Amino acid sequence: MAAMSKLIIEVRMNEYAGRNENRHVPWTPQEIAAVATDCREAGAAIAHFHPRTAEGGIDFNYETYRDIVTRIKAQSDVLVHPTIGAFERAASAEDRLANIVQLAKDGLRPDFSPLDMGSSNADVLDLKTGRFESLSGVYVNTNETLKYFAETLRGIGVKPYLVIWNLTMLRPVEIFHRVGVLDGPLFLSFGLSPVALSLHPPTLQGLQTYLNFLPKGVRSEWSVTLYGGSLLTLAGAIISSGGHIAIGLGDYAYPELGQLTNADLIRRIALIAKECGREIATPDEAREILGVAKVR
Repeated sequence: MAAMSKLIIEVRMNEYAGRNENRHVPWTPQEIAAVATDCREAGAAIAHFHPRTAEGGIDFNYETYRDIVTRIKAQSDVLVHPTIGAFERAASAEDRLANIVQLAKDGLRPDFSPLDMGSSNADVLDLKTGRFESLSGVYVNTNETLKYFAETLRGIGVKPYLVIWNLTMLRPVEIFHRVGVLDGPLFLSFGLSPVALSLHPPTLQGLQTYLNFLPKGVRSEWSVTLYGGSLLTLAGAIISSGGHIAIGLGDYAYPELGQLTNADLIRRIALIAKECGREIATPDEAREILGVAKVR
């Protein structure tokens, strides 16, 4: 068995989460940059964020992206991973990627951009009532769109962050690599969830189904996210199996543990890694493991 790489920890600090369950979800550029810095100090190598308004609304304005990335880069060396928006941003492929392209033009090139590798229903369950919160959410990513994203990101030196919500999204990854659209090493993000039924169930069996179909003929590193539930319960098994961890208040508020901060969650993962005997990657080490171009 090949030696494991060091553990890459990513903070998923806010997504579209409110503050009703946890007051520490960051919204403003100042808050997002401060959380990125705190999480870097706690052991995170990557900071993923969604720009938000001061009231917590969705914000895709380029000026907000620029403000956030400028602040993060000025405060630490953490790798930068902005969102491009999912089904809530119905726009052309060019428009969806425009902020990433403009950041690169302005000398603020992020390290990653998401590529959600397929289309799916995007409704989630309310676990308290057992009913869907909506019934018509559809997230569309055509192969034409994904090819445009991959080729554009290659041109500006941004690493595709390959988001996999279910097994049908994993197969195109191998094909895209085979035809020369995606370069190795691949960085795969495997999604688990008890509430988003397009994702695999949050169990080791759900994870193993992904691992059974890892792309052949190219080196891959894989990470796990868990939306709507605790990733801490699976973290030890993931870390011991060679996977990486992406965790944060954007995916789950962890109300059973009180008012934890994002940095608290990163410290918990770092402790689990220590117990598993696996070292944590710095941003520079993560950059080398994943083949991410030097930005600064």
